[in-house]
Amino acid sequence: MNEWPACLPQFRCQDEGKGVTEPQIVIEPVNDKKSRGAFVDLGRRIASETPHSVPQLRSELLELVDPDKNPFYEHAKVQLYLAYRGGKPVGRISAHIDELALELPPEQGMGPGTGMFGYFDAEDEAIGHALLSKAEDWLRAQGMTRVLGPISMSIWEEPGLLTYGHDHSPTIMMGHHPAKYQGWIENYGYTEAKKLLTYDLPVKNDFSPLIKRIVKSCERNDRIKMRPADKSRFADEVKIILDILNDAWSDNWGFIPFTQREIDYAAKKLKPLVHPELIKIVELDGEAAAFMITLPDVNHVLSQIDGKMLPFGWFKLLRWSRKPMHSDMRVPLMGVLKKHQNSRMASQLAFMLIDSIRKEAYEEFGTARGEIGWILDDNKGMIAIADAIGSKVNREYTIYEKTL
Repeated sequence: MNEWPACLPQFRCQDEGKGVTEPQIVIEPVNDKKSRGAFVDLGRRIASETPHSVPQLRSELLELVDPDKNPFYEHAKVQLYLAYRGGKPVGRISAHIDELALELPPEQGMGPGTGMFGYFDAEDEAIGHALLSKAEDWLRAQGMTRVLGPISMSIWEEPGLLTYGHDHSPTIMMGHHPAKYQGWIENYGYTEAKKLLTYDLPVKNDFSPLIKRIVKSCERNDRIKMRPADKSRFADEVKIILDILNDAWSDNWGFIPFTQREIDYAAKKLKPLVHPELIKIVELDGEAAAFMITLPDVNHVLSQIDGKMLPFGWFKLLRWSRKPMHSDMRVPLMGVLKKHQNSRMASQLAFMLIDSIRKEAYEEFGTARGEIGWILDDNKGMIAIADAIGSKVNREYTIYEKTL
């Protein structure tokens, strides 16, 4: 930056009769490698200052905001912003439009005219409001009439603001935010659009006699075959899982199908964390009908190395990934084909998958706890399953909305 623009209208540079107050807030677009680095570093710094947060790998975060590397940019318009005060980065935000989300019917939460904000971080409320104003102005200029957020940036990455569960660290691929952000966003006219829930499950605890009878019934049913994922044909297994997911979740609020490039990108990133016994597919009458993905919580290691690969972080991460003993586990995705969802078969297959992977996690990896989610707060079927297996809500994320 070679010069400072005038103060934003909503922030005064001077206090009449008392001279200059604190330095003005200046917001600049992020459009090159250097500023993207500053954008990521600001987020990592605030994460390091937030209790129970886990700074992620800088290299991974840089990829997510690089239009040449993240396939999300292939179907989205994105503008990142950094806020400065006194020449120091003090806040950040993304304003983005997912063109696939524009194609959704409005009753599924998005649709025509809906833009988004994400990567929201700020040192104080004034900075936060200035950033929200800047993102809203950009979205209006693009013809948007409504904004959802925070969604950073794909709905499949880190959707929602943490509004309950600040007293413990997040698991893999879940966000963690200072509690004060909730008031700042709500004070700027945002209201709740949707809540996303995660459930804590004590893995070593056996299920109730009723659930065990249901699982035994599935195991005796010749129509049902459950198998672990075959890592030697990983691409084929990913396609099977994504075909089920795209069918099972197609009517859900906010569902945006993965593109092929996004599938390939995610598969490459997650493959080192894949342990076949923790990813299972159920076939019903010879057709792949349900799946469940469980990932070991890499945040356990990242918290120890502060999200840095050098000098020895890479070694700890590699050693842990080979056999993540005593690691927490997260179930980020599971699904049952839509044609079975209104029958008893859907819950039976879900209980079978959860019980099988629960045993594998406890017996093979020494896992003590797992986390299921996120789950939409109006997904009555999944909430009933979560309640039936004795899990409890441990974190809530809120996606907000506002008319522009």
